[in-house]
Amino acid sequence: MPQPKLGLITSSELALFMDYYELTSTKADFDHENDAVVTQEYFVRSVPFGSYLIAAGLEQVIAFAMKLRFEEKDLGWLEATSGPDFRNGFLDFLMNFKFSGDIYAVPEGTVVFPNEPIINVTGPTIEVQLLETYLLNVMNYQTLVATKTARMVDIAGERTVVDFGARRAHGRDAALLAARAAYLAGATGTSLVLAGKTWDIPFIGTMPHSFIQNRPNELQAFREYSASFPHNTILLVDTYDTLEGVRNAITVGKELNEQGYRLIGVRLDSGDLADLSSKTRKLLDEAGFEKTKIFVSSDLDEYQIEELIREGAPIDGFGVGTRLVTGANYNPISREGGVSALQGVYKLVERIGKDGHPIPKTKLSVGKVLLPYRKQVHRQTDENRMFYRDTISRWDEVIPDAEPLLVPIIQKGVLSYKFPSLQDSQQYCRDQLRQLPKSYRLLIEAPVFPVKLSPQLEKAASSN
Repeated sequence: MPQPKLGLITSSELALFMDYYELTSTKADFDHENDAVVTQEYFVRSVPFGSYLIAAGLEQVIAFAMKLRFEEKDLGWLEATSGPDFRNGFLDFLMNFKFSGDIYAVPEGTVVFPNEPIINVTGPTIEVQLLETYLLNVMNYQTLVATKTARMVDIAGERTVVDFGARRAHGRDAALLAARAAYLAGATGTSLVLAGKTWDIPFIGTMPHSFIQNRPNELQAFREYSASFPHNTILLVDTYDTLEGVRNAITVGKELNEQGYRLIGVRLDSGDLADLSSKTRKLLDEAGFEKTKIFVSSDLDEYQIEELIREGAPIDGFGVGTRLVTGANYNPISREGGVSALQGVYKLVERIGKDGHPIPKTKLSVGKVLLPYRKQVHRQTDENRMFYRDTISRWDEVIPDAEPLLVPIIQKGVLSYKFPSLQDSQQYCRDQLRQLPKSYRLLIEAPVFPVKLSPQLEKAASSN
């Protein structure tokens, strides 16, 4: 009898994480000896919300490029299921595959804008093409979640933001990568334990409603929980009656005080959070629990966090789940929004001719015009180190008083970049956002950041 499958992707199977057309097109390149050196760029045509993006996912892309190997059993399966399509030596070529090209990219946590190259991949046509699906899958998702989280963290200010999204993620890998992207963009921690083990992210949690329902009454549930975790007691108070739950939490808090501990916090997970948090704060303060924090959850996003803060809600931290992990492009207040996805693309922009000179490659599809040539992004800052303009140029152009954003990651197949810790990337992301003027960080009607083309690139674009 067939056994149920977990459906988890193992590292040895990652080579088949690609769309079929990557194999068909590269097989045709192999048959016709097309080994030209090309550059493909990853960029995003438009931002689903706000004016900026936080680049995230590069480390996983590079790990894939460095480790991409085709297992004999997978190639055997491919040959058996695809008939004659992949014979004539192509499978032998794949068996010996190793990426030998160059990858330049912006560091993770970098603020980027529409149409700016985020990753350049240069190398033989087949090698460059085979990275497409995995690169897009990882970069589009992590960049989407990181950007969504950055907006929440920015609005929350000194208050904490925690990823609660694992159970609403679109798949298991998504939950793990979302926790990573959220932390990189400034989240305090995650509820997902595996993310803590994998990425060294602080993992945080309180209690489920079922824990309370599974006791004769709420007060007993609070007492049992606090007895197990006296040093870190945060009580969920909205199972039955929120304010009565706060009173029960105060009772347990007094018992903790007698034992030399204190009530760390309470969590609200439903109802009018602004009103309930104010009433909760009043009850806690009157009972002498001024240092006990109030945490809230319940389908939150940056728009609701902003509204709660504007109303003066005395909230110390936010647990954000569904709308973080799905990168929800929806404003629940104005009821405006669209598809929750990042429209990042990976396009051919240059081919090296037989004479060694670059040949520009473009695309003239309606609404999808492509800037030709391998490109660099140069960022200029003012006297206060605030970002004020980006210039997209041809690769070797020099833009005075500007910093090139794409740095070498892999050169001739060899890793040349030392990846920072996720904690260091988080700090870098914070610094990037501090350098982006506040007007460009507005949730609604943020202006378009100035991004111009260099004279050489503008001339090349107009001539194509």
